[in-house]
Amino acid sequence: MRPDLLNPLFTEVEALKGVGPQVAKTLHRLDLRRTVDLLFHLPSGVIERIRAPAASPALLGRIVLLEVTPFQHRSGVGRAPFRVSARDTDGNTITLVYFNNPGWGKKSLPLDERKLIAGKLEAWGEEWQMIHPEVLDAARAADLPLREPVYPLTEGLTNRRLAEMVKAALERAPELPEWIEPSLVSREAWPEWRRALALIHSDPLATDARKRLAYDEIFANQLALLLLRQSSRRKRGVPLAGDGRLTDRLRLPYSLTGAQRRVSEEIRGDMAQATPMLRLLQGDVGSGKTLVALLAMLNAVEAGAQAALLAPTEILARQHHATLLRQLDPIGVRIAILTGREKGRARDSVLMGLASGEIDILVGTHAIFQEKVAYRNLGLAVIDEQHRFGVSQRLLLSSKAERPPHLLVMTATPIPRTLTLTVYGEMDVSRIDEMPPGRQPIETRVVSDERLGEVIEGLGRHIAGGGQAYWVCPLVEESETSDAAAAEDRATILRLRFGADKVGLVHGRMKGPDKDAVMASFAAGELAVLVATTVIEVGVDVPNATLMIVEGAERFGLAQLHQLRGRVGRGEGKSVCLLVRGGQLSETGRARLALMRETSDGFRIAEEDLKLRGPGEILGTRQSGEAAFRLAGPDDVQAFAELARSDATLLLDRDGGLGSARGQAARVCLYLFERDQAVDLLRSG
Repeated sequence: MRPDLLNPLFTEVEALKGVGPQVAKTLHRLDLRRTVDLLFHLPSGVIERIRAPAASPALLGRIVLLEVTPFQHRSGVGRAPFRVSARDTDGNTITLVYFNNPGWGKKSLPLDERKLIAGKLEAWGEEWQMIHPEVLDAARAADLPLREPVYPLTEGLTNRRLAEMVKAALERAPELPEWIEPSLVSREAWPEWRRALALIHSDPLATDARKRLAYDEIFANQLALLLLRQSSRRKRGVPLAGDGRLTDRLRLPYSLTGAQRRVSEEIRGDMAQATPMLRLLQGDVGSGKTLVALLAMLNAVEAGAQAALLAPTEILARQHHATLLRQLDPIGVRIAILTGREKGRARDSVLMGLASGEIDILVGTHAIFQEKVAYRNLGLAVIDEQHRFGVSQRLLLSSKAERPPHLLVMTATPIPRTLTLTVYGEMDVSRIDEMPPGRQPIETRVVSDERLGEVIEGLGRHIAGGGQAYWVCPLVEESETSDAAAAEDRATILRLRFGADKVGLVHGRMKGPDKDAVMASFAAGELAVLVATTVIEVGVDVPNATLMIVEGAERFGLAQLHQLRGRVGRGEGKSVCLLVRGGQLSETGRARLALMRETSDGFRIAEEDLKLRGPGEILGTRQSGEAAFRLAGPDDVQAFAELARSDATLLLDRDGGLGSARGQAARVCLYLFERDQAVDLLRSG
């Protein structure tokens, strides 16, 4: 149960004075539904005002409170603004400009009456002016703070009104016990939790308060992951130790790299234990993660268990199935596929085979952990492209076994250490940091879209030489808000140039069989060009495709560009990646493309992506269901993740765990920040 002292924070916003159904509806658009949501809706900036006796050059660009006396009204002609000429106490003339409602201006600023105004003082040629200054009465002037926080808003909600509601929410916030290790609080000179909240809402520049709140959230994250790890290690699974009879018969086209052998041994060691494996396998594009997963699944089958491989897209699931079928069918391993497309008898046959144990390995999408899917003896679950899934989906797949199965989670998106810690902190981590021999580096070039004609001519020469190419567009069809090239339009243009039989098109709105047919034609070499959206971002493997063209490259994130580039360079031929950029390039876009040209090291790219975009965007955490940070930014994550993990470890290992005084405070912290998986563990005892 949630601690009683937190109950005032988890009431609906309607419980606050003056918040009726209509205001609540407005707040809901900002996802502010409870008192705690208002408390965690931190200011994004600050307005600083200066009370001044008179205008001066030193005040230009600042928001100033001035006493002025209007002496002239000038109504504009047509769309011209209404202007009020006024003098300050030193006799300086200031023009007050209003772009609408001149009647209001005349009424609020009558001639020859002294008024107090507030606005930004600016220079316009030789004159000083204020655009839409606020006219203050005595009561408003007395209440107007010199430093005012500025909140993210929505239509129908003013900054002043939101600030009033935040103030009411703060009045409901209780004093909470301290969950941070005392020496750390003392060393950093951080205020206690409630004081930090009050400070940050009154002064967004209060650095210590902001750091304290960010640390609290990261601490809750790390403690939750450690509790999940403890819980998983207390469970008893089934040790799986294969005898090598299938692995020895496997015929591979090349030898394992040293990194693949090392990681495979780590996985075999985990699977031989009664404690269920929970391991994250990281590897750059093309480093051979799928082969490591294959060896792990064979180990499970040798030990008499079943294995399941979960892929994020149907294209990738079917490619995995085709690859594994070629490798495993000759050695007698029975493999099947299950996606949303399998219907009727085909689906029933797979379900019966799973339940009876006739199927050794199942490959599929989300369909493999649906309610009616039952395994006879699921011993190993492998999740490919983990960043597309959430913790809850992982647990659903694990629930398909009578006893917790071993779990191997893979990602081809290289992840910085700090993100690994904050998103996968309950897992053991293995890295494949060595590429298979014979892989040539991919040459990356950046070209302007003004040279699109030259790019198409170069594509023609590539095709004439027997090569294949990808052409990736960011949208399926044009929209009014974007000038990105559409995949459908691009395919039409390229078909006119090279022939309809040479150019295929794949995008997310196509039906599964249609996508498969196009992909099969491209893999077989029947199509020379595959025009696609980012549905080909992961897993697609056509060794003869040695040219990747990404149109509108500045619209993609670094991780996406790196994944797309990884679709080429998979054979022995020299590969090229052309990043075609638009004319309007931001500094961030320029930095991204320069880095792509400079390096192919996925882990370095991921570190830079973290700096440029932050952790939520990099891993798509809000979409995937993993814990997103509301108060902590990317810099905070990098600064505090390891410190918070040490603090949480200290609490559990030395300071008496959750039963101690600090442990009870830490429970409050977990509930406050809604680390749901850990809270569920607490509820279940």
